[in-house]
Amino acid sequence: MGWRRTDCLAKPLSGLFEKLGSFVASYPFYFFVIPLLLSAALGGGFTFVKDREDNNLERQFTPTKGPSKATRAFVMENFPYNDSMFSYGRLYDQNNFASVIAVSTRSNILAQPAFEDVIRLNNEILNITVDNKRLKFNELCARINGECFLNVILELIKANESSITFPVHTYGSHSVFLGLVLGGVITDTNSSVVNAQAVKLLYNLENKESTNEASTLWLRAFKKHFSAGTKYKHINVSYYTSKSKQEEIDSHTTDGFPLFLITYACAITFSVISCLRMDNVRNKLWVAVFGVLSSGLAILSSFGLLLYIGVPFVITVANSPFLILGIGLNNMFIMVSDWQHTNVKDPVPKRMAQSYKGAMISITVTALTDILKFFTGIASNFPSVQWFCLYTIISIIFCYVYTITFFGAFLALNGRREAGNRHWLTCMKIPSDNPGHRSQICNICCVGGDYDKYTGAEKKQPMSNFFKDYYGPNVG
Repeated sequence: MGWRRTDCLAKPLSGLFEKLGSFVASYPFYFFVIPLLLSAALGGGFTFVKDREDNNLERQFTPTKGPSKATRAFVMENFPYNDSMFSYGRLYDQNNFASVIAVSTRSNILAQPAFEDVIRLNNEILNITVDNKRLKFNELCARINGECFLNVILELIKANESSITFPVHTYGSHSVFLGLVLGGVITDTNSSVVNAQAVKLLYNLENKESTNEASTLWLRAFKKHFSAGTKYKHINVSYYTSKSKQEEIDSHTTDGFPLFLITYACAITFSVISCLRMDNVRNKLWVAVFGVLSSGLAILSSFGLLLYIGVPFVITVANSPFLILGIGLNNMFIMVSDWQHTNVKDPVPKRMAQSYKGAMISITVTALTDILKFFTGIASNFPSVQWFCLYTIISIIFCYVYTITFFGAFLALNGRREAGNRHWLTCMKIPSDNPGHRSQICNICCVGGDYDKYTGAEKKQPMSNFFKDYYGPNVG
């Protein structure tokens, strides 16, 4: 079998990254400051987050080419809706409505005194006003032949019907189905209602674009009225509107941000603990902090950029920062690991070149595979998935670039501090050996710079020795 090369791509890339690492180490200030300035500029896009929020249930969470939408278009074309004749069965979409359920605390809700509370409840709803108290329910209601579509159960009680049959009652010349408006019903042998525990009242609004804004305001006023805690003696009331689901989703769009801050704090803590060293020169506490900060800047830049250009911000996008933080931490640990294997006596540009040569291939492959995975998600028929994948892809790109530039620059600056044998906190030069005339506390706090004299690299940490000497051999 002939000998074949398998490094035709890895070798030139390694050489390229080696030169890049040396270049970053030679001009760390520029590679450190430019990402900060870019992030500050792009971060201004977050001022548009409220304008870009789009959690419309149908638009974002249903397939763009779903058969139901094609069917609805067919129905709209062939069965046009008449706004003057309200009918549930002919509605193309869910109409604007408010609903209340009143439950009697003691007796029959259709009899006194519970029904008095129901009438008072109904009157309060009908008197809710919007638009500087100019518009009430009667101006916005769905209509049949010019009259508001009202609650038939209230009409029956007010008309003093001798008996109400359930579930179907004949009122005038029409049959009315009461199964949707009465609950906990007890009937006699003639199907007449003897007792009912609950009643449901519906307040349907016009389905016109001209009144849509006013209807939305009325529904908000309706919700505010009941949120204030209106009390009734003989009934308990619960309410719901056609906007309730949408409002709940909208109110939770940015709930992930506080959780991300908590996760961010946990990530910093974990990274700091992992990078702590007993040596006052080799301690990499600040490297850990800036490694996590690099991920944060990537999220700030990517989200800000997309918000600037008008990409919708959907609730699913709030999960993306957690993924990016994990990718950024992985990049940081790979970089730090390769840095620790370089010779501490070499110049910083050479150490950085060797670090980039070893680390950037794996970081690049990981970034490319992650981008490819999420790129396939953009082909989804669900817009919410498409936007999530787009935000994640751009974030991964920024995370990759900032790892090379921002974090690499700080690693180089930290390398200069180590080369000068300076303290990790005060940046003052300290001795590398333990002077005999100093106290033990002084030796612990003010001595550092030790390394492996045989390899020239930093001394391995206990955790590394554990995986090398105990865990690895036992896995096999």
